[in-house]
Amino acid sequence: MSKFEDNPFSDPTIDNPFADPAVQQVARSTNNATQGLDDYNPFDSQQNATPASAQQQPSQPAIMQAVSPPISGGGYSRPTQPPQQSQAPPPNFTTADFQRRQEELERKAEELARREAELRAGSAGRRNNWPPLPAFCPIQPCFYQDINVDIPLEFQRIVRHLYHLWMFHALVLAVNIVGAISLMFADFGFTVFGLSILYFILLTPFSFICWYRPIYKAFRSDSSFNFMVFFFIFLFQIIITIVQSIGFSGGGSCGLITSIAAFQVNVAVGIITILVTIGFITCAVADIMLMAKVHRIYRSTGASLAKAQAEFTTEILRNQHVQTAASSAAAAAVNAQIANANRY
Repeated sequence: MSKFEDNPFSDPTIDNPFADPAVQQVARSTNNATQGLDDYNPFDSQQNATPASAQQQPSQPAIMQAVSPPISGGGYSRPTQPPQQSQAPPPNFTTADFQRRQEELERKAEELARREAELRAGSAGRRNNWPPLPAFCPIQPCFYQDINVDIPLEFQRIVRHLYHLWMFHALVLAVNIVGAISLMFADFGFTVFGLSILYFILLTPFSFICWYRPIYKAFRSDSSFNFMVFFFIFLFQIIITIVQSIGFSGGGSCGLITSIAAFQVNVAVGIITILVTIGFITCAVADIMLMAKVHRIYRSTGASLAKAQAEFTTEILRNQHVQTAASSAAAAAVNAQIANANRY
């Protein structure tokens, strides 16, 4: 054991690595670096103060952000933003400016209330826009019509075609008056002219009310009853148009027969009347084509006569005038029975 306790570097014949000057220089530098750590006291404030810390700018106080309380489900909501403060009026804000601002707010409140009432009323609150009459006219529009809003997208095209067909009917009836005037100057009498004006005055609004409005309502609300009304009235429209295109003598229309007779008297009058005849024939052909197309759409929707009868019964029962008349009739019958009972 004595061999292990001996100093191996005591023998002068063995080189001592710590005797190397380079190693001793490194050891001295390490001692100088760690000398400060041995004497460092973390609780001595004077020792910790350094010039660099004295030159630092004063730090700003920490501000804690408000965080919304957690949601009962376990998650956390987003931090709420601080309420915005109301802007103070400018220094030159006078009483007149304040009154003007208040009047503007009241006007906006009235406008919002009016729009809310219109939206609450639904389609009943819409302002009528047809016929498009100027504001100074004493007669106001009677109907509301907007194909882009009321009619489903797949039926808007057919409804527009029907509307254009009605306008074409009105145009042909107006041109028929011009043809009747030419016939009157060609010694065909005043009857054709008078009947042409009567046809234009009666058939134009009646055709709009009796067959165009029902088909408009039918496509708007998928009403079988309005489809039936359209088919029934439009069939008479086709018959009347065919009769007008034939143009019986004294019938009030510049049809084919009247045009042939006009050519024998005056070529110019014959040309005018034949143009009117072509217009009537075009109307009749368009009527038949559109009626077939509407009937095809009607059958594809699964509508039937029984459904139309059910809708008619429901509409009749919901009508306020019908309910009032039924109540009055029932009350009169009860009073009559009571009077007869008291008499006997």
